[in-house]
Amino acid sequence: MSSAGAFTAIADPAAVIERALERGMSIATAESLTAGAVVARLVDVPGASAVIAGGAACYTEVAKTRVLGVPAAELERNGAVTAEVAAAMAQGARELYDADLAVSTTGVAGPGPDARGIAAGTVWIGLARRDGETSTTLLHLDGDRSAVRTATVAAAITELRAALD
Repeated sequence: MSSAGAFTAIADPAAVIERALERGMSIATAESLTAGAVVARLVDVPGASAVIAGGAACYTEVAKTRVLGVPAAELERNGAVTAEVAAAMAQGARELYDADLAVSTTGVAGPGPDARGIAAGTVWIGLARRDGETSTTLLHLDGDRSAVRTATVAAAITELRAALD
């Protein structure tokens, strides 16, 4: 398990915005676990409006399907806390906002496991690029609900920064 605070020291929203500006790239988010907190952290940076295309907070499975195009059958079969759903959410946001790069967050903040028995602190972050490439990262975080959500925001921003290098 990673400490929920492990990512906060390296997350740098200003570096994400600066690098996206330098590369002429736009960014979108698809957020479940973080409910819009990633895009909020990014738009706190002056100049973010030049690169942030938008963010979708899709907490329910219905919203993930209707807004982001996540296959309902995938959600019904395996739930929302999977690599496949994280990738589909990111791709859906990338397409929805016509962005060059999108990040997604899905997971279990707690307290306790979700209805499928997935442990609190289990988080998937997805990335989707305009060229169709997607990737996912699995995190196992310690801490209470707030700490897990905060660490997920930081990890998503860190993933965006790495993707822009």
